[in-house]
Amino acid sequence: RFCLPLVLASLPAMAMGKEITPALQDSWGDFWLFRFFVNAAGYASIVVPGFLLIQYFKRRNYLETGRGICFPVIKSCVFGSEVKSVHQDDGSLPPRAEPTESSTARQVFMLLFCAAGLQASYLTWGVLQERVMTRTYGATETDPGEKFTDSQFLVFMNRILAFTVAGLYCTLTKQPRHGAPMYKYSFASLSNILSSWCQYEALKYISFPTQVLAKASKVIPVMMMGKLVSRKSYEYWEYLTAALISVGVSMFLLSSAPNRTVSTVTTFSGIVLLAGYIIFDSFTSNWQDALFTYKMSPVQMMFGVNVFSCLFTVGSLLEQGALLESLRFMARHSEFTAHAVLLSVCSACGQLFIFYTINQFGAAVFTIIMTLRQAFAILLSCLIYGHTVTVVGGLGIAVVFMALFLRVYARSRMKKCSKKLPPGETPVQKV
Repeated sequence: RFCLPLVLASLPAMAMGKEITPALQDSWGDFWLFRFFVNAAGYASIVVPGFLLIQYFKRRNYLETGRGICFPVIKSCVFGSEVKSVHQDDGSLPPRAEPTESSTARQVFMLLFCAAGLQASYLTWGVLQERVMTRTYGATETDPGEKFTDSQFLVFMNRILAFTVAGLYCTLTKQPRHGAPMYKYSFASLSNILSSWCQYEALKYISFPTQVLAKASKVIPVMMMGKLVSRKSYEYWEYLTAALISVGVSMFLLSSAPNRTVSTVTTFSGIVLLAGYIIFDSFTSNWQDALFTYKMSPVQMMFGVNVFSCLFTVGSLLEQGALLESLRFMARHSEFTAHAVLLSVCSACGQLFIFYTINQFGAAVFTIIMTLRQAFAILLSCLIYGHTVTVVGGLGIAVVFMALFLRVYARSRMKKCSKKLPPGETPVQKV
């Protein structure tokens, strides 16, 4: 699994006719593309044997011939109950509770509670994410300190706590009967790990405000793929908002400040990692939508995905010897330990707030809250970490969020109009 990265590492030296020095090898070892291949090789060492076992049990028709104490486990992992809901909506979120006049005050209180929970969870998560990936630990007057570089360990910390929280929630509350084969969660898990890894790794090359704006603009490649691949049609306001988002992001990226530091300049590596994040994250959401055809709750989905996420990340970390090294880093720097634990707590709690908010108030309210969170995250990052935003860049940010709010408003209007369409007519596909 190390062959391709080593070949890539040797190319510059071979072109210069020189030997590969240890310093050059260390620099390639810190390069994100090298770590990506090493991590992928670690996941493959688990995925490939698992795939072969699944094919073996299916060829043997184990569902009909299997016996013994292992049969229930293998049946659940490989076959499931294979009972899907008639309508996809049956397996998605439970029916949203409609507010009544007698509970208006309670609804207002719960909305404020959800908004505060989402803002607190994800704003804290964003601030800590940038702190862990861009700042040093243990710095003194004589020692510059050291940075934590292993993004995969942070992904593992997030997933192990999310797995624990989801498991406790499923144990303490009534959940639908689970029918999906467990192995199907591994696909969403793998793409979720890679998207999270790209997100952490990108902060080494781009500023946090740039990352937030890139996430906000991922609707543009989604629309392009829908138009080219699926031949989907979109409303005029969707093209307008996509264009406004493009203009706003371009204004921010092209604006420059005299005192902007090297660490906040967008680099090619950062752009590639952000593209990887968007691609993997899009696959995760689409695969989870397909899994919801089985009757399951969002918390069951959270549990199933994080089971495999923990398996993949801990396996890869152990193979690389990185788990012990990260634990040693935690032992050396108690501040990092507190940051990593709090980062994981915010991530797990944020997911629960997401499920509850959408269930109680719908996707439109949730989108508005999270859009405001993105704006606050940029403001906090600039205030705490000293990112400089020019007037043109600030206008670009304003244009992006204006376009996002316009999309929410237009989509809610379209949803109301679609309910009044005559039978046989269908609304235009939206993203």
